Amino acid sequence: MVVNIHSLIAAISPDAYCTDEKKPDEKESPRAKVKKMIADETKKLNEKIAKKKKVGLKILSTDYDTDIYIKAAEVAKPVEARAFDWDKEFLINPMLLPGIKNPFEQHKIVYEADDALLEQIYIWIIDNIIKRDFFEEGTEKLVDNFVASPGSSYFGEWSTRASQMQQQATSMLGAANQVLKSVLNLIYDLREFKLRLDPYDKLKSKKEVEKEAAILSLKQIWLDTVDMKRGNTAIKALAVSGREGPGFVTLLDAFMAADIYDLEKVKKMDLNEIVKKVLLQRVFEFNKWITESENDLKKRFEIEKVYLKSQVNSVRLYSRWIKPYLKAATLVEQRGSPSAALVAAFNMVLFELVLIAKHRYQPAVEVKKGLLPKMFETYKTYNSRKYIPMAVVEVNFRSTPTKVGQHHRYTGKAEITFTSYALNDDELALLRNQLEKDDLGDAMKFIEGATEESLKQIKDDIEEFIGEGEKKEEEEEKKKKEAEETNPFSALFSFFTKPKEEKKEKALWPIVKDGDYEKVIRSGAIIDARRRTLKTYNEFKKANNMVT
Repeated sequence: MVVNIHSLIAAISPDAYCTDEKKPDEKESPRAKVKKMIADETKKLNEKIAKKKKVGLKILSTDYDTDIYIKAAEVAKPVEARAFDWDKEFLINPMLLPGIKNPFEQHKIVYEADDALLEQIYIWIIDNIIKRDFFEEGTEKLVDNFVASPGSSYFGEWSTRASQMQQQATSMLGAANQVLKSVLNLIYDLREFKLRLDPYDKLKSKKEVEKEAAILSLKQIWLDTVDMKRGNTAIKALAVSGREGPGFVTLLDAFMAADIYDLEKVKKMDLNEIVKKVLLQRVFEFNKWITESENDLKKRFEIEKVYLKSQVNSVRLYSRWIKPYLKAATLVEQRGSPSAALVAAFNMVLFELVLIAKHRYQPAVEVKKGLLPKMFETYKTYNSRKYIPMAVVEVNFRSTPTKVGQHHRYTGKAEITFTSYALNDDELALLRNQLEKDDLGDAMKFIEGATEESLKQIKDDIEEFIGEGEKKEEEEEKKKKEAEETNPFSALFSFFTKPKEEKKEKALWPIVKDGDYEKVIRSGAIIDARRRTLKTYNEFKKANNMVT
C-alpha cells in the first residue's frame, strides 16, 4: 500500500482528523491545502457534469470517480494523538465537541512471536474483537500486502504463482479484445441500418415536406442500388445515354416527380407513350421494393441488435472472468513498504495487514445513558447518515518462514497498532473506494481500460440500440398506467399494491459537511471509538500476559 491510511482518513475527513497547525515557512496549513484541493476537483467535476446534462447524457455514479483523495493524502497530516482524561474530558458538555477537539488515540505493541505463530496473533485479533462485543459490526480487511527477500525460496514460489495467474489473464484479455472489435463493427453496421430506415419512418410522417423528402431519398437509393443493375436499360442510363429514338431524356425527371401511391396519375402524365410504359413499370417495381426492403432492413436491424447485446454481454462476462485472475495475480504479487529489515540474501518476508473493526453508534442509547441531550433521541441525521466508531488495526509482521510440507510456518516479530476513528457511512465507503484504487488500481485499470472503459466510450451508441427494447417496455407500462388511471376502481386497488421505489445512483463524493447536530453525534462517536479501542488494546495485552 503506497498511501498511508491515517493520511487518507485525514484527507477524507479533514475537519476532524487533519491538523490545522502550519509551520513558520508554510503559507497554508495541511487542512487548508486538502480542502482547497478537494474544492478545485469538485469545481472541475461540476463543470463536467453540467456539460453532460447540457447535451442530455445520463449522469452515472462512475462520473464521480476520482483519486483526488489519494493525492490529498500526500498533503494531509493527521492531528497528534493525545491522551484522553476520562474523569474530566468525558464529562464535558457534549455540545462543546470534546471528541472532535481530541479526535483519536493510538496504541502500539511490539510482540516477539518466538514460541507463538504469527497466524495465531492475527486470528485472535479478528475473533476476540467480535466475541467481546467491543465492535459488534465485525471486522473488515482493507490491506493485505507482503514482500519477500529475493534470495528466499518464498520469493521464487510466489513469483511462479503470480506468473501463472498473469498468463491466464492475458489470454482471456486477448479474447475480450476480439469480441470488443466485433462490437465496434456491429455499432457501425447498426448506424448504417438506422440511416437507411429513417426515410421509411418519415414516410409515415404527418408533415408533407418530410414525406416528400423521404420519397425522393428512397427513389434515389432505388435508382443507385436496384435499378442500376439493369445496365443500359436502367433509368439513369436511358436518360443520360443521348441515344436516338424515343425521348428517354425526361424519364429520370418523370420518375422523380411521379406519385408512387397513385398509378392512375402516373398514367395521365404528359409523356411519350413508350416513356410512360417504362415509367409505369418502374414505379410499380419501386412500390413493391419499398415494402420488401423495409421489412428486410427491419429484420436485419433487429437481428444485429440482438447480436450486439450478446456481444456486449460477452465482453462484460470476459471482464468478470478476468478480474479474479488479475486480482489473484495482484494479491500474490509482492507489494509492501520499503524497509531496511529486508536484505536480499536473507530468508525473510514482511507482511502488512490493515483491519477495521466497526461498531454502530446509536444516539438514542447515548441519550438514555445521559451522555447526549434528549433532543438527539429522535433526531435523524442528514440523509440518514450513520456514524461508525471504529478501530484501525495495523499488523506488521517480520518473519523468517520455515517450510512445513507444502506450507510455511511463520515466526518472528509483530508490530500491532490500534487507532480509533469515527466516520460516517459516506466517508467509510469513500475510504474503501480509495484504498481499492490504491491497492488494485494499477492492475485493474488495464482490464477496465480494455473492457469497461472501452464500453463507456461507446456507451451512448450501445444504449441507443440495446436500450430501444427497454424504451418500448416503458412505453407499454405507461399505456397500462394511463389505462388504470381511467379505471375508477384502479385507484381503490392501488392502496393494496406497494409502489415501486426509484433507484437513484449515489455518488461517493463530494461528501456533504457535518451539520451542527452531526458534529455533536460525531464527537460522541469519536469518544465511543476511543473507549472501545482502549479496551481492545488492554484485552490483547491481558491475553498475552502483559501489563495493562
